[in-house]
Amino acid sequence: MRPIELKPQEPDTLLNYLYNNVRGKSKTTIKSYLKNRQISLNSMVSTQFDDAVGPGDTIIVSSERQKESMRHPMLKIVFEDEHLLVVNKKSGLLSIATDKQLIRTAYNIVSDYMKADDPSARVFVVHRLDRETSGLMIFAKNKKVQTDLQFNWNENVLERKYYAVCEGVLAKKEGVIESYLTESKSLKVYATNKEEGKLARTAFKVVKSNKDYSLLELQLETGRKNQIRAHLEYVGYPIIGDKKYGAKSNPIGRVALHAGTIVFTHPVTNEEMNFTTPVPGVFSRIF
Repeated sequence: MRPIELKPQEPDTLLNYLYNNVRGKSKTTIKSYLKNRQISLNSMVSTQFDDAVGPGDTIIVSSERQKESMRHPMLKIVFEDEHLLVVNKKSGLLSIATDKQLIRTAYNIVSDYMKADDPSARVFVVHRLDRETSGLMIFAKNKKVQTDLQFNWNENVLERKYYAVCEGVLAKKEGVIESYLTESKSLKVYATNKEEGKLARTAFKVVKSNKDYSLLELQLETGRKNQIRAHLEYVGYPIIGDKKYGAKSNPIGRVALHAGTIVFTHPVTNEEMNFTTPVPGVFSRIF
C-alpha cells in the first residue's frame, strides 16, 4: 500500500474520519494502523483514536509500522524527520556530557533512542540549553545538517522566545535590553557598557506580575551564551533560582527560564518550522 494523504474538510475525530475515508479497509484494520503507529497527523505519529481533526490538518496513512516513540521522564520528542529532531527538555537535565556527568544528558537519551532502531545511527547537538533551563532543543541526524544549521544560525533561526520569572516588578512593561557581553575568568558571562565582548540585544515584555515577581516573555535578537541570565542581572531583575546571576530567592526550586518557541528554516526542505511549548505550570502558579 502506498502512503495515503488525507485532508479533512470538516471537524471530526481521527478514528471516525479514518473509518469514513480510508476505502477498502475494515474498522479492525484501521484500528491496527493506529496501534502500529502507521498514522501521522501533521507530521507527528498519532495513536489516539479521539484526536481532533479538521480543516488545515494533514493525515498520512503509512504502509509501514513506525518505530517506538521515546518514553523518558526528562525528554519528549515534539518533531522528527529523517534529518533532525526537536525535543522538549525538562529542567535539571544537561544538554551534553561534562567531566562530572557523562551519561544522564539530553544527548545520550536521544542517541540511545536512535540506536535502538539503528545501531549505526548518530546524533549531533545543534545548540544547547543550560541544565536548569527547560524547553526546546534541536538535534541533527547527520553532520551536514548540524553544520548547515550552526553555520547559518542567525539566518536560519527566525525567532527564539523564552519565558522567565524574575525578582521584582519592572518599571517598563516592555523594551529592549542592550549591552556588550563578555566572560570572566571564572566563566561567568556578564554585561558591560564598554565595547568589549559581543553586542547582545534581548527584547522583553511583562506578561504578569505581583508585588514580588514578574513573568517575562523574552525574544533573543542576538544569540549569546547566557544572554538572558546576564541581561536580567544587569538591569536588576535576576531570574528566580539563578543564584549565579544574582537571585536571592528560589520559590520553585529551579532556575525559572524556559525556551518556549523556536522558529527556523529547515536546512534541507527550506520549510519554515515553528514549535511552541507552553509556559511551565510552576511558573504561573507563583501568580
